[in-house]
Amino acid sequence: MRLFILSASLLFSHLLLAQDTLRALFIGNSYMGVNNLPQMVSDLSSSRNDVLYFDSNTPGGQTFQSHAANPVNYQKMAAQPWDYIILQGQSQEPSFPFNQVNTATLPFAVQLADSAKAIQPCSQVNYFMTWGRQNGDPQWDSINTFDKMNQRLRDAYLRIADSANAAVSPVGVAWKYVRDNYPNINLYQQDGSHPSLEGSYLAACVFYTSLFHEPTMGSPYNPGIDQNTAGILQQVASTIVLDSLSTWKLIHTDSVLQATASYSSIPGSSLQSFTANANQSANFTWYFPDLTVEIGANVGFEYNLSSYQVMLVAEGLCDTDTVIIEVNNPNAGLVDNSFLTWKITGPNSIQIESEQILAIDAFDLLGRKCPLTKDGVENKMQLQFAKNTSFIKIETPTGIAVIRIPVMLN
Repeated sequence: MRLFILSASLLFSHLLLAQDTLRALFIGNSYMGVNNLPQMVSDLSSSRNDVLYFDSNTPGGQTFQSHAANPVNYQKMAAQPWDYIILQGQSQEPSFPFNQVNTATLPFAVQLADSAKAIQPCSQVNYFMTWGRQNGDPQWDSINTFDKMNQRLRDAYLRIADSANAAVSPVGVAWKYVRDNYPNINLYQQDGSHPSLEGSYLAACVFYTSLFHEPTMGSPYNPGIDQNTAGILQQVASTIVLDSLSTWKLIHTDSVLQATASYSSIPGSSLQSFTANANQSANFTWYFPDLTVEIGANVGFEYNLSSYQVMLVAEGLCDTDTVIIEVNNPNAGLVDNSFLTWKITGPNSIQIESEQILAIDAFDLLGRKCPLTKDGVENKMQLQFAKNTSFIKIETPTGIAVIRIPVMLN
């Protein structure tokens, strides 16, 4: 790992030139194909100084079941290391009765997501939350208005995403906001189902913000709609997505791995125990202020400063995460090993020699007491300790000494 220190001006210049490059595969039907939505998202990204490489497969009328049976989709999944694989079902199917969705939609939507993750372990699956038809679907009372149908689609896509441990791009939610607040903006073609150019532009804005986690406001890209309308659609999409990232389960590609670091004090000493956790399998490396580097989920460190910083770097299969914690060390300066000698005498066994020994305790890396057997006189003792022991604390009239047990002794 290399660390760089940038001047304020250099850092600002770097941020101005910052650019994200992502790869996305769009698997859907005519709602994606009309107006070439993937290309629109790519053009919008370019206008925001970002890059989106994409491919798509959008034959008309495809359901999740027909997507799951189409070998072209799996070939395209394997073709590149996609950051996102975006899935969309037939426009009505997620809004159908609950039991029908459970048997004819949900299993295939999850199957596609599982296949995507198996083929591309570092990809995120993202579902295209579509919109209700302009006047709903008259075949069933529960979806015979736009609002009813749109709500069922919203709920269904969130349920599907939850089942597949995936995210959604909430186009349908942005669609409703525009219909409620800007009724003069027509998002539909004459069939009352497929998107107009404005509708596709709204969807593109939602996808850009969902993938890059950046607002679209100010983008000069316009596919040929009224400029004031374009600004409204940019604002709506950005607000709907960014105000509710956790609801849509959207995670930026640089933040897929999320690590945490914590510490605790070994009682009565300046030794600290550090613990790392992550939301997926990861390797942990700790960087301490005296240039000590430790590896593992649990490590110990002794430093005689009242406060200092520690950096944890977690490395997963597809991502890294860095955590910096402030350590409060109230017992700094308490430990003094100068009056103590010790030597290895066998497996899990050491001999210590000092002035009068008042107390001895053993601890693991989490600061929990460990079993300890003592044999000898008050200034020379043989200690047998448990395999999980990492520290032995010895109290004498002069002060406190701490022995850190090398791993090889355990």
